[in-house]
Parts: sequence; structure tokens; C-alpha cells
Amino acid sequence: MSMETTLSREDIVRLTERIEGAQTRAYAIPKLTDEYPAMTIGDGYAVQTELRRRFVSQGHRHVGWKAGLTSRAKMQQMGVNVPSIGFLTDRMARPENSAIATGDLVHPRVECEVAFVTKAELAGPACTRDDVLSATDYVLPAVEIIDSRFSGFQFDLESVIADNGSSARFVGGGRARDPHELDLRTLGVVMEKNGEIVAMGASAAVLGHPAEAVAMLVNILAELGERLPAGSFVMSGGITEAIAVAPGDNVIARFQDLGSVSMRFVA
Repeated sequence: MSMETTLSREDIVRLTERIEGAQTRAYAIPKLTDEYPAMTIGDGYAVQTELRRRFVSQGHRHVGWKAGLTSRAKMQQMGVNVPSIGFLTDRMARPENSAIATGDLVHPRVECEVAFVTKAELAGPACTRDDVLSATDYVLPAVEIIDSRFSGFQFDLESVIADNGSSARFVGGGRARDPHELDLRTLGVVMEKNGEIVAMGASAAVLGHPAEAVAMLVNILAELGERLPAGSFVMSGGITEAIAVAPGDNVIARFQDLGSVSMRFVA
């Protein structure tokens, strides 16, 4: 993946302010490439990095990362051969079985993921699945609440990277497990909304193995000049399709061998 940038420092700051406003005040904006059609993936990460710097300077604590576009079909659709990544902060975390407000979100949707918590630092550019498994303290079931800030839920790769991979909220639950005790390729997952099954999947949908997605995330970090610290919380990418939610919805995600994660949505 080329990290070539074309935007000036002034443009990066301007687009960061646009993204930050849409995220913090929950309104939709046109995708960034409407105004900057030559924008590159590297430009998207430059905006995302500036957004992270701003949030940390405001008191947010950077706790980990998330992978997106981790299904082969979705990557082919977007014309890329690696997933995108986004950062996670403590203010995005919500307790299991809690009420999650939608009034400060634009297009909230939920998807099931396997989360990894690391016990050792990981670094690219040649991080492998085995490296990830060796560096993992435990895995647990999680639900990510994604929220693209772009009008009509229409976006491209460069814009969604700048929007921090549509990161919004995340919930971990179930039981922590040693990844070596599980076959992470074959975990079945069922998502229920208001008592009805709305999505099903198997963990192999994430690059054949969720740890592959974490390895690719680490290798993208290397291209950005960064490493994955020990103690990081990493969302490995959606196993199921993203399901829209609204106030009054109750969601529970049931993971084979990992337990369940539940939450409800309020205005």
C-alpha cells in the first residue's frame, strides 16, 4: 500500500477539522474526495493521524486499533489488497449490557468481531499470524458500533480512512480465552436484534483467520512508522455484516466458545 501524500499541511488540518466536527456533533458530510478527488490513502491516514493527535491532546486515551475491510470480497470491491485501520480510545468503550445513546451518532450499525488483547509489542513490516498469536494475552467477543459520518452512508476508501474507519463505540463481553485453546478460524457467530436473528457468520470470514487481520494491521502501522504496544485492545474486523440500529433496539451477539455480548440502544 502506497502511503504517498498529496495534501498540504493546511488541507490536512482543514479536513481533520471537518471530520472532527462531524464526529463530535453527529452530522453528515460529503465524502472528502468530492472536494479532493486526487486524495490518496496516505492522505487519509495523515488526516486520521492528526485526528488522533487532537483527541489525545483533549484527554482521550489511545487504547488500541481496529481493522476494517477484512473480507476478501469487500477488499476486491474497494480495489485494495489490505484492510484499513483506525484507532480506538477509552471514550469509545462502553460496558457490556449497557445503554448506548444513538443521539450522538449519524448512521449507527453493529457488527460482531473477535477482539485481541496483547501482552507483547508487535512490529512490522513482516508480522505474521503466528507472531500475533504468540503476543496475544487473550481474545474475547466484541461488538463494534460503527458510524460513517458521510451522507447517505456513501464513501470511498480514502474518505473512510480519514474518518477513522467509521469508528464510534465498542463493547467487549463474554469470557476471555487463551487463543491457543480455540480454533479461531471456525468460531460461529449469531447476532440477534430484538429477539430475531439478523446476521450469522464464521470467523474465517476475517481473512481466513482473525489473527491474519491483526498481523496486517501491524504491518500497516509499520508503514506509518508505528508499532502495536503491549496491552493494546485490537478489533480484528467484522465477521457479520453491519446491522443498522435505532433507539429501542436490543442486540445480543452469541459467539461459539466465547460467550455473548449484549447492549441496548436509547435516544
